[in-house]
Amino acid sequence: MERRTKIPTHRLLSAFIARSGLAVAFALSVPAQARDDAMTPIATPAQPTAIALGTGTLAGAAAPESWHRQYGSLFARNVVVATVTPFLPDPARASGTAVIVAPGGGFRTLSMENEGWDVARALAAKGVAAFVLKYRLKQTPRDMPGFERSMAEMFSTTAARPPRPVMDAIMADLARQITDSRAAFALIRRRAAEWHVDPNRIGMIGFSAGAMLTMATTLAGQDARPAFIADIYGPLDRVTVPANAPPLFVALAADDPFFAHSGFGLIDAWKAAGRPVEFHLYEQGGHGFGMYRKDTTSTGWFDAFVRWLDMHGMLQPAR
Repeated sequence: MERRTKIPTHRLLSAFIARSGLAVAFALSVPAQARDDAMTPIATPAQPTAIALGTGTLAGAAAPESWHRQYGSLFARNVVVATVTPFLPDPARASGTAVIVAPGGGFRTLSMENEGWDVARALAAKGVAAFVLKYRLKQTPRDMPGFERSMAEMFSTTAARPPRPVMDAIMADLARQITDSRAAFALIRRRAAEWHVDPNRIGMIGFSAGAMLTMATTLAGQDARPAFIADIYGPLDRVTVPANAPPLFVALAADDPFFAHSGFGLIDAWKAAGRPVEFHLYEQGGHGFGMYRKDTTSTGWFDAFVRWLDMHGMLQPAR
């Protein structure tokens, strides 16, 4: 039997990036007034409503969790204990639908504000209970210069050999993160009555690396069973679609330097399997646009997502 060497996820990301740098990618997606790309360390913010998921600490971790500000937003890194933070709607507006929100950041950092809290607040305003997942990350150097160098290396190297099917390798590389996301589903179901959530209407939305985790969680099967999923500027490689695959919403910019040039195999696979899929390909937006307000039509992804949820009956209280 051929022996396959597991390719680390950051190498897989790099294969998509080719010669595009991190600063270039975000310059395409962040509004001009927020383009301060300096990584400025900040004190770890208070997170009084964060709930530990009980999946353990990151074995062998040498660096503690730390935070920084970049592009006008807050980022976490060296996360060693996974948590979920609830953002609950006004009970008078609650639909019973819930969404686990998985920020991105190359599995070395998490865009907690632009792709986490801001998304969750917007969902709660629509009557959807949102839960921001702070999943465990790959370790990076404690000091900021060392961290900056590690990020630059991740976004400049390419895989040593052609990667095997991307989701195959990602599934093997994300065991800890999949455990974290499964624990989030389990926690929400256990406390569904308290949070006024229908345990059969819990979905997941992910951004970039968070989109990879969303897809990996879905394909892993077992007890997560998302009612719907959303892939926001994640890879669109073909996968083997489960027979009971949930409805899929996808948003990507045509000028995304990471994932816009590898075809749309994921969309084709979902369609071929006869499963519901909606795909928005925006002319401009770059990578990482999230909840940033800007002049490109990619800003409309959230409104489109909410309309899609409504079309699937997820904004109406369950009967």
